Amino acid sequence: MIKSNLRVPILFPIIGFAFLCQLFGQDADPLKLWYTIPSGAVWENALPIGNGFQAAMVNGNVEKEVFQLNEHTVWSGSPNRNDNPDALEALPEIRKLIFNGAYKAAEDMANAKVITKKSHGQMFQPVGNLELVFNSHETYTEYYRELDIEKAIATTTYKVHGVTYTRETFTSFPDRVLVIQLSADKPHSLSFVASMSSPHQKQELKINNANELSLWGITGDHEGVEGKIAFNALSRIKIEGGEMKTSNDSIVVKNANSAVIFVSIATNFNSYKDLSGNEYQRAKTHLEQAYPQSFDKMKVAHIAAYQNYFNRVQLHLGSTEASKLPTDKRLENFRNTADPSFVTLYYQYGRYLLISSSQPGGQPANLQGIWNHRMKPAWDSKYTININAEMNYWPAEKTNLSELHEPFLRMIMELSESGKETAKVMYGTEGWMAHHNTDIWRVTGAIDGSFWGIWNGGGGWLSQHLWEHYLYTGDTEYLESVYPALKGAATFYADFLVEHPQYKWLVVTLGNSPENAPKEHQGASISAGSTMDNQLVFDVFTTTIQAAEILGKDKAFATKLEGLKKRLPPMQIGKHNQLQEWLDDVDDPKDNHRHISHLYGLYPSNQISAYSNPKLFAAARNTLIQRGDVSTGWSMGWKVNWWAKMQDGNHAYALIQNQLTPLGVNPDGGGTYTNLFDAHPPFQIDGNFGCTSGITEMLMQSSDGAIHLLPALPDALNNGKVSGLKARGGFTISELEWKEGKLIRMRIHSELGGNLRLRTPNEIQLGTSKGLKKAKGSNPNPFYFIPEIATPIISHEANIEEILLAPTWLYDLATEKNQSYTFKIKA
Repeated sequence: MIKSNLRVPILFPIIGFAFLCQLFGQDADPLKLWYTIPSGAVWENALPIGNGFQAAMVNGNVEKEVFQLNEHTVWSGSPNRNDNPDALEALPEIRKLIFNGAYKAAEDMANAKVITKKSHGQMFQPVGNLELVFNSHETYTEYYRELDIEKAIATTTYKVHGVTYTRETFTSFPDRVLVIQLSADKPHSLSFVASMSSPHQKQELKINNANELSLWGITGDHEGVEGKIAFNALSRIKIEGGEMKTSNDSIVVKNANSAVIFVSIATNFNSYKDLSGNEYQRAKTHLEQAYPQSFDKMKVAHIAAYQNYFNRVQLHLGSTEASKLPTDKRLENFRNTADPSFVTLYYQYGRYLLISSSQPGGQPANLQGIWNHRMKPAWDSKYTININAEMNYWPAEKTNLSELHEPFLRMIMELSESGKETAKVMYGTEGWMAHHNTDIWRVTGAIDGSFWGIWNGGGGWLSQHLWEHYLYTGDTEYLESVYPALKGAATFYADFLVEHPQYKWLVVTLGNSPENAPKEHQGASISAGSTMDNQLVFDVFTTTIQAAEILGKDKAFATKLEGLKKRLPPMQIGKHNQLQEWLDDVDDPKDNHRHISHLYGLYPSNQISAYSNPKLFAAARNTLIQRGDVSTGWSMGWKVNWWAKMQDGNHAYALIQNQLTPLGVNPDGGGTYTNLFDAHPPFQIDGNFGCTSGITEMLMQSSDGAIHLLPALPDALNNGKVSGLKARGGFTISELEWKEGKLIRMRIHSELGGNLRLRTPNEIQLGTSKGLKKAKGSNPNPFYFIPEIATPIISHEANIEEILLAPTWLYDLATEKNQSYTFKIKA
C-alpha cells in the first residue's frame, strides 16, 4: 500500500516548536508587511491598497513619493465583439481531421477559421501617478514603512533634521476615495510640491480652485478598437497651518503642520455595453462627500468597513523569533526557518487582496487584481478563464467573503448573454459559451492562436461558480436568478457534443487540455474528448440537473442531460499509473507542464475522491508526482490545493515553501516578490489567492460529502487555531483548535439547519451540545455535491495501488437552523 501521508523533507527543524509557541504566544505577531528601506524604482516593492473601485501602489520613497493610481474600469477599447463566423462552416472539416489523427492540420485550419480576426482582448490600464516632492529630504534616518492588513492602511515614517515625518494612506471603503495624511512632529515643518501625470496620449491636466488637481484622459485604442473610456482623477489638498499656492501644473505647500490629500477617480463606464456616464460629476460627487470630513473620522469609518470582512476569519499558527524580521528578510529565510506566523500573514494577505480588489458593484479582480502600472501589461491583465480568473475566487466562499464573489458572478451572468451570439455564430448551437479569455467588454471569441484559444470550456467552468455560491448559501432565490446561465451552459454542450467514431462516446471536439499538447499529436493541442473537457461537461450537466430538481422545473431537459451524461467518456488510468490527460494513453511522465488541467476533477471539482473512487485518487497522486512541484506561481498555488485534497499536509506545505521563495531562487520560475505579490513571473495575483485557498483546504474541506476537519495538517503547523471558515451547506466553523495535530476544541454554527456530516481526525463526544443528535440514515447534507462517476478504465499495463489514508471518525448529525454547537473532544 502507498501511504498518503508520506513525509516529504521539511527544510527546517521543528524540534521545540510547541515551546516556541508558548514562549512568544500565538497572537504575538501583528499582521503587517514592513520594511526598513523604501521601494525605490521597483514597482513590485511598493505596497498595494484598494477598495475594489480605486487602488494605489504606495512606494514609500522619501524625497519623491509616487502613488501609482488605478481605477477598476480604466480599460482600452470600447464595446466590441470578436467572434469569427468562419468557424461554423469549417467545423465539420476540422472535426474530421481530428478524428483522423491529423492534429496539426486541424490546428492550422482552426487558426485560419476559428481564431478571431478582430480584437484579441483589451487591456486594463493605469490612470497615472500622484507625485509628491519633498525638497531637502535626500538624507534621512529611522526609516520604516508598513502595510497593516488588519486595518488596510499603509504608513511611512522617517526622520530628517530632527523632524519625524509620517504618511498614512488608505483607500476608503465607505467614501470611495484615496486619502493621504502627511504630518510632522514639529510645527510648520511640512513642505512639498504635488503634481499628477499620466501615460495616456489623450490627457489634460489642470488646476481647479487653487487646491485641486484635475487629470482627465481617454484610454487607448488597441487592435482596431477605439479607446472610449474617459476618466477623471481629482486630487484636492487640505492643510493645517502654512500656505498653499499653485505653480504651473503643480500645487505647492509650504511650512504646514499637516496636510490631507483626497483623490477621487471615476469614468464614464456604466456597463460593457454603455459608456454614457459623466466621469467628472462622479469623481466630484465622491470628493465633495469626503472633503469636509476629518482624517480621523474617515479612518475610523474605513477600518470598520474593512474589518467587517477581514475580521470574519482569524488564524493563529504560532510564532517564533523569525517573525521579528522585516518582511523581505522573512521571505528570504522562509524555506530554511521555522516561521509559522509567516504562513498566517500570507494567508490573510490573500484575503486582504481579495477584499481590496473585488467589491460588490465593481469589476472582478483581473490577472493583477486591480493594480497595474503598465499601458501594455502582460497578457493585457485580462481575465484568463482557463484557470486564472477562477482561481482568484477560490477563497471567496470558504474564507467567509461570499459577498465579494458578486463581481465575478455578475461577470459570468453578463458572459452568459454575450456568449449566446458566439455559440450560435461560431458553432451553430443554442445556449452560451466562452473561450479561454475575456475582458471588460465581455468578449467570448477565440483569441491568441489555436494552441491556446481553441479551448471552449470557459463558460462551462465559470458556470460552476454560480452553483458553488448556492452550495454555501442555500439561497434558492439566487439559484432561480442564475438558473438560465446554468441551463445555457448545459444547452451549449448538449448541442456541441459529437459521437467519437471509434469509442462511441460523446466528446467535445474541438477541444483541448489547456495550453498543453502530447508529442503524439504532432505538437498540436487540439483534440477530441480531453479529460478536462469531459470533467467539465459532467459537472455542467450534473449541476444543472440538481438545480432543476431543487427549483422544480425543466424535468424533460434534466432527463435529456441524464442520458447524455451516461455517454460521456470515463476517466482513464494509463500505462504510467497516471490519470490520462487525453482520450488516448499518450501522457509523458517526464512532462512537467505548468497546466495539469485534467486534475480539475480532483480540485476544484470533486469527481476524484479518496473515499468514493480510490484508484482514480491514487492515479491523480501519481500524476502530481510525475509533474513535479516547482512551477510558475499560480501553478504552485493550484498544487497546494491538490496536495491538500490528497490529505498530504507536508507535501502541501512544501509547495507553500516553494511559493514563498524570492523570485529567481527557483530555477524553473515562480516565487514571490518582496511585497508578497505572486510571481508567474511577472506578477499575477492568482497565486496569492490560490495559496490562501490551499491553506484553507489543509485545515478544512467540505466538498467530499462531509466537513473534513484538519485533513492535511503538516508537521510544521502542528499547533494552532482558526475561526470563521465557511463550509458548504451553510455551516461556519466558529472555533477550531488543535494541539500536536489533534483537535482539542470545536464549535460549529448551522445557518440553514439540516444534516451535518462531520469527518474528524480524532473522536468527539456526541450528546454534549444541547439539541445535537445523531441524524437518521447517513445521507449527506443536500447542499453537498457528490457526483457519481463512471467506472474508470485502467490500462492493461497499469498497476495502480490504492492509497492508505489516515483513519478518521465520521458522524452524521442533525442540526437546527441558526444554532451553534460546541463539541467535546474525547480524550
